[in-house]
Amino acid sequence: MDGSELWRRRLSGPDAAWNQIAALSGVEGRCLADTRANHEAGILVGTAGARLAHVDERGEVAFVAGFDAAPGRDKWFTPWGGPPDTRSLTENGDSVFANVHVGGVLRSRDEGATWQPTLDIREDIHRVVTAGEKVFAAGAHGVSISADGGDSWNRSAEGLHATYCRAVAVCGDALLVSASDGPRGGRAAVYRSDLGGGGFERCSKGLPEWFEGNVDSLALDALPEGELAAFGTEDGELYVSGDQGRSWDRIATGLEGIACVLTLP
Repeated sequence: MDGSELWRRRLSGPDAAWNQIAALSGVEGRCLADTRANHEAGILVGTAGARLAHVDERGEVAFVAGFDAAPGRDKWFTPWGGPPDTRSLTENGDSVFANVHVGGVLRSRDEGATWQPTLDIREDIHRVVTAGEKVFAAGAHGVSISADGGDSWNRSAEGLHATYCRAVAVCGDALLVSASDGPRGGRAAVYRSDLGGGGFERCSKGLPEWFEGNVDSLALDALPEGELAAFGTEDGELYVSGDQGRSWDRIATGLEGIACVLTLP
């Protein structure tokens, strides 16, 4: 919350309420995930300045030294000259992946002790997700796809009206991505393809022709088995799909600009 506080809610029991468990000092949080790279019962937090922090069950915060020492770190940047961010986190098999904007996709195979780059930083990645051994990264030049856990990558933009992609999610057998005219948005749309990225089709049933702004990196999410997908827009509309993106229903409007959408089973 506000980039500085971490809150937790237990789903059942006497502690089924929101409670603050940690506060970040001197750095803003950007994303969080529960992976094998964080302490048991803790959480992994990506922050501004392209750092990673462990937050343990007691709320103690410790930065990940191996991530601070990642090869190529001195080349990470942002187009506007500010410090880069750790923008998204995910895991796959025995690996944990962190997306730095702008710094590519880094992988750890030793529970976060060391990190190695897997993708050229010029791909300008905005979100990374996984499904089985596949890794998907939405970037400024399309969607980068790895079928071997990040060892090699191929880029796909076939069928997109523009290659600037902010969000990506796996929904059953479908890959969902958002694309727009550029960083400031304009003609934003959601697309679907198979998990090989073999030709994207614009999602149109139940949706307007275009959205203003962007469907942002954390504003598109889906259940991996395919039961539900959802995305939110900068003008406060929420859409859901129960058929892996083939059709959509608007279920909320008039909200504040939506920054994050999370689907839960």
